[in-house]
Amino acid sequence: MFVELIATIVAGAAAAGLVLLINRALGGKMPRWLAPVMAGVAMLAATISNEYGWFERTKETLPDGLVVAHTVENKAVYRPWTYLVPYVERFVAIDTFSIQTHTSQPGMKLAEAYFFGRWSTVNKLPVLTDCVDTRRAALIDGVTFEVDGVVEGAEWVDVPDDDPLVSTICGAG
Repeated sequence: MFVELIATIVAGAAAAGLVLLINRALGGKMPRWLAPVMAGVAMLAATISNEYGWFERTKETLPDGLVVAHTVENKAVYRPWTYLVPYVERFVAIDTFSIQTHTSQPGMKLAEAYFFGRWSTVNKLPVLTDCVDTRRAALIDGVTFEVDGVVEGAEWVDVPDDDPLVSTICGAG
């Protein structure tokens, strides 16, 4: 966040400096208000570029085995350009190397899900997926596993067949 702030300030200063340099070369014929306006435009452009580039930059740095399963796009009134082209604000990645199955329940898979957000820390959550009945459960405190593979205390969520988390977990491993 701090690096992006510095980059935005540098973009504004560079744009204002360029306008002042061009104005000097033209003998001072440009309006005085042009330098701060161009600095603002450059800062806005740098901010927009950082917003739209965050997802791709983050995705490129994911380690092997981490697969993006779902993205959440953002639109905002105070960013009218996002109605034309929304940007990815959050996404969920599944660690395909962590997928586990139980011998007595081969239709169920356990995986680590990582939740990434633009201005938030990464959160990790184990997710149990029932590939047969197309449902999933977040594993939190109080969930127990019996010897025969039965899961007690899990709050199952029925999801559509095309649920991105279930599709990614059941399709991998």
